[in-house]
Amino acid sequence: MAKKAANILKYTLSTALAVVLVWFAFRGVDWKAFWEGVQQTRWVWVALYFVAAILALVFREERWIALMRPLDPSLRRLGVWDAINVGNLVNVVLPGAGEFVRCGYVSSKRMSYDKAFGTIACERLSDVVAILFLFVLAIVLKSESFGPFFTENIWAPMSARLGGSLVWIAAGVVALIVAFVWSIRHFRDRVPFFARISDALKGLGTGFASIAKMERKWPFLLSTVGIWAMYVMMMFCTIRALPMLDALTMTDALFLSAIGNFASVIPVPGGIGAYHYLMALSMQSLYGASWETGILLATLGHEAHAILIIIIGVISYIRFSLRKRK
Repeated sequence: MAKKAANILKYTLSTALAVVLVWFAFRGVDWKAFWEGVQQTRWVWVALYFVAAILALVFREERWIALMRPLDPSLRRLGVWDAINVGNLVNVVLPGAGEFVRCGYVSSKRMSYDKAFGTIACERLSDVVAILFLFVLAIVLKSESFGPFFTENIWAPMSARLGGSLVWIAAGVVALIVAFVWSIRHFRDRVPFFARISDALKGLGTGFASIAKMERKWPFLLSTVGIWAMYVMMMFCTIRALPMLDALTMTDALFLSAIGNFASVIPVPGGIGAYHYLMALSMQSLYGASWETGILLATLGHEAHAILIIIIGVISYIRFSLRKRK
C-alpha cells in the first residue's frame, strides 16, 4: 500500500508540474497568429519528420539487440521492436515507467529482468554521452548565442534558488551512496531487503558487462549515432515545415535539439509543457521570433512525435497480445 501511495503521489506531482508548465507556455498566446502559422505549414516536411522518427526507432531497436544478443541469442527483432514501442507508449502517460515495462516484455529464462534492465542502463548511459556531445557541439557552433542563453535562463535561475548549497547537496548525496553501499555489503547475508538489492545490482552489472561481450560493437556505436542524427533531422524537418523559419540552418536544428534535450529530464507526462516552454523561450530570446512561432514549432514537433508513438505503440501492443495468445 505504501508503494502504491508513493507511485500515486509521484504521478500526481508529475501531472501537476505538466499542467503548470503548459499554463506558462500557452498563456498569452495569440491564437489567431498561431492558426495562421498552422495554415502555412509545409506538410511534406512533416511527412519527412515521420520518416526520421521511424528511423530513430529502428536504430534504437538495433542498438538494444546488439546489447542483449550476448545474453540471449534467441531474441527476435520483432519482439524487441514491440517491447520498445509499448514502453514508449507507457512513457507518454507515466514518465520513466516504460523502461520497466519493456524489460518485462523481453525477460526470459536466459534474460532475467535485472539483466534486461542493466542493458537499458547501458542505453541511457550512451544517450547521456550523446546528449553531452550535442550540447558541447552546440556551444562550439553557436557560442555567441547559446552561452548567454544557458547562463541567463538555465544556470542562473538554478543557482539563485539553490544558492551556495550545491556543494553541500553533492556531498550529502555522495555520503548517502557510500552509506548505502556499505549497508548492502555488510547486511546482505542477514537482511532480506539488502539481499534483494545485492542480487538486483549483480543483474545490472551483468547487463553493463554485455557491452564488453558484444561481438559487433560497431553496430552499437553506429546505431547510437543514427538515433541522435535522426533526432537532429527531426528538428530540421520541423523547422523547414514553417516558412517563417526559412533563415534557420542545420546548425540551428542541432542547437534547438540540444535545448529540447533539457526538457527530457523534467519528469512530466510525455514532456508536455516543459518542451513547449523551453522551445518558445529559445525562439523568442535567441532568434527574435514571436512566442506564437515558438509554440507552433514545439507543438508541431512534439505532437507529431506523440501521435506516431501512440499509433506504433498500440499496434505493437495488439501484435504482442495476439502472439502471446497463440
